[in-house]
Amino acid sequence: METHGDAPANAVGQGTGKAAATGHDSIGDWARCSADPHYRAAVLDLLGALAYGELSAFERLAEDAKLAPGLEDKAALAGMAAAEFQHYRLLHDRLAAVDADPTESMRPFVEPLDAFHRMTAPADWLEGLVKAFVGDAIASDFYREVAVRLDDDTRDLVLGVMADTGHAQFAVAKVRAAIEQDPRVGGRLALWGRRLMGEALSQAQRVVAERDALSNLLIGGAEVRGFDLVEVGKMFNRITEAHTKRMAALGLAS
Repeated sequence: METHGDAPANAVGQGTGKAAATGHDSIGDWARCSADPHYRAAVLDLLGALAYGELSAFERLAEDAKLAPGLEDKAALAGMAAAEFQHYRLLHDRLAAVDADPTESMRPFVEPLDAFHRMTAPADWLEGLVKAFVGDAIASDFYREVAVRLDDDTRDLVLGVMADTGHAQFAVAKVRAAIEQDPRVGGRLALWGRRLMGEALSQAQRVVAERDALSNLLIGGAEVRGFDLVEVGKMFNRITEAHTKRMAALGLAS
């Protein structure tokens, strides 16, 4: 999953108090925070959504590899797919370690994520690259925004699985090369990027609205250092601004 900035890779169960590095005070480790059942439910929702997202990313990259124009590109995508599956395993194992059923934790997010992928099925190799770069980055931005409000252990895990699998640089290079070869490609891919942004935000808002625990994590509460409603709006604005910058990196208008 694409992201920006460094993220710890060995993230499970090691509360390191890194909230200070993000400008937010630590709210404590998992053992302390999970004593609040509302907080525990919110985190299990978050990890379930992220786990299914990583599993879906693995499946999608493996499928996209079939569209690759050459063996080198096919191998590159296969390697990225393997990295996404390792991220999924980290989340699966974390859910099991805190006595949650990984399958049940993922289940509420299967339909909305599958719906997003159905509505944004790429028509060709280049659309697949843009989707992986832009679509995964939107999800990554969302999780990183939420991560600063989490307990130390969960935050480290979330940031760890946001680590770039190498897709960002790969996608930018391939898309820019294609546009240079045929500038007409740029207009089509720009429209595609806008569609991806709209669908991704729509699905994200739907999930938050349907999952009370997750929405409480975002809008705050007595024990959860969450966002208020104004901050939720600002969060989506920041995600939109990051999307604009990524489209520019691809050589596309947003």
